[in-house]
Amino acid sequence: MNTNLIFITIIFFAILSCKPKKEEPKIEKIKVVEAINKQIKPEGYNLLRNNCYACHSVTATSHDNIIAPPMVAIKRRYKVSYKTKAEFVEAMTNWVVDTKEEHALMRGAVNQFKVMPKQPFDKDAVIKIVNYIYDNELEKPNWFDSHFSEEHPEGMGNGQGKGLGNRKIRISKRTKNLR
Repeated sequence: MNTNLIFITIIFFAILSCKPKKEEPKIEKIKVVEAINKQIKPEGYNLLRNNCYACHSVTATSHDNIIAPPMVAIKRRYKVSYKTKAEFVEAMTNWVVDTKEEHALMRGAVNQFKVMPKQPFDKDAVIKIVNYIYDNELEKPNWFDSHFSEEHPEGMGNGQGKGLGNRKIRISKRTKNLR
């Protein structure tokens, strides 16, 4: 008799365990992931913040209190000279990896701040930073827009601002013609 009771109990529990469970309400995982992604900045931003903003400050109180141009100014200048993302990324990456005055695009910044010192950045990290810069709106100091307008009343990048910009190329061509 005991054997029959044990057998019936096993069958009873087996049947109960095979019974379909009630479906629990599912949280839409996609919405949760999207919300998390909006809160987490991309790796390029984190690299930019941790490696570049120490000198290219967005919190400086004035243009007189910075030691390098804001990244937003650098982005504007490079976008004037390099029309595609590939050209922009290559040019800016090459500059950061091998800073030399003769390759400087921002002559006014070099005159004011000197050439950026060589940095110990890994090229792959620089590429991530530059891609982030190209693809995203950058933070800027509160004073930036008024300073930019004052320094570049007729535009920027085509020899119209205070820096040498592309005028350097025109000057060298004129010098060749005079020889």
